[in-house]
This record gives sequence, structure tokens and C-alpha cells, in this order.
Amino acid sequence: MTGPSPGGALAAAENRAGRAGAGMYAFTLCLVLLAAAGLAGLLLKQPYLFPSLGPIVMLYFESPMQKSARPRNTLIGHAVAILAGVGCLAVFGLADHPPVVQEGISGMRIGAAALSVALTALVLRLLACPHPPAGATTLIISLGLLTSAGELVSIAAAVVLVTVLGVALNRIFGVRQPLWS
Repeated sequence: MTGPSPGGALAAAENRAGRAGAGMYAFTLCLVLLAAAGLAGLLLKQPYLFPSLGPIVMLYFESPMQKSARPRNTLIGHAVAILAGVGCLAVFGLADHPPVVQEGISGMRIGAAALSVALTALVLRLLACPHPPAGATTLIISLGLLTSAGELVSIAAAVVLVTVLGVALNRIFGVRQPLWS
């Protein structure tokens, strides 16, 4: 880790066992948090597990002091990503198309995907709110993988869930992850 020490169990694990200790902290909490998100999705019959959750929880538990690991950045980042993805589907006339894995790649799909990530990066940069996992969320949408209103709500709910639980777990274990500033 670089920068200020996160303190708590993460710093203690790293002091005691180096990278292996910090790795076990991340391993354990990533496992617990993604299993909880998956269980919530199973119970609610909604897609609460999707690719961008992996990088979110890794940031929270591997490098909680990074600006991109702040809950503010996570929540704003994925909100921007959802809007950019949906907007690009509309602009490129793909809102009613099947996902790229069924329809195949096209110039319109490439345009929607590239523009959605570019817009997400631009807006997050303007807001001084870096959060690279949001790039995966906007691609999931602009590629047509999760696009219905219910699926978009599930994406947002899952991001909120892993953010609340991730921060809570870090706090329980004494890790001083910055929240908003």
C-alpha cells in the first residue's frame, strides 16, 4: 500500500504477514461481500452480481485509502455510468435491440460502447470523482447485457449494497476508509 496507512485489521495483517496478510484481508472480505450480494440477488431474483462489482470490492479491501475507493466516488461513478449507458443506447437506436452476445457486434454497438465509457470518464473527471469500475458498468449497459428498468434498478441497488456493506466491514475492522471528501 502507498500513502497513509488504513489502520485497523488491514494494517495489522500487512504488518504481521506482509502482502500475504493484506491479501488474506482482501480475500476474506471480498468473498463475504460478493457472497452477500449474490445471496441478495438470489432471494430477490435480480441480477445483483455483475462484473463491475468485483473491482469495487477489490478497491474497498485492497486499497481503501485510494480516492477511487471512496463511497462517494462509487455511488456517483455508477450513477453516471448508468445514465451514460442508457443515453448511448438511445442515441444509437439500440434500446430495443438484443444484447451484443445475441445480435453480434455492429458499428452502432461499437459507437455506443465507446461513447458510453468516454462520457463516463469525462464526467467523472469533471466531478473530480475517479472510479474506474464505473467503466465496466456503462459497458454492461451499452452492450445491452442489462438494460431493462428492473435490471438498471438492480445495478444501482447492488452498488449501494456493496458500498454500505463494504464500508461497514472496513469500519468494523478499524480501517479508516475515507467516506466522502
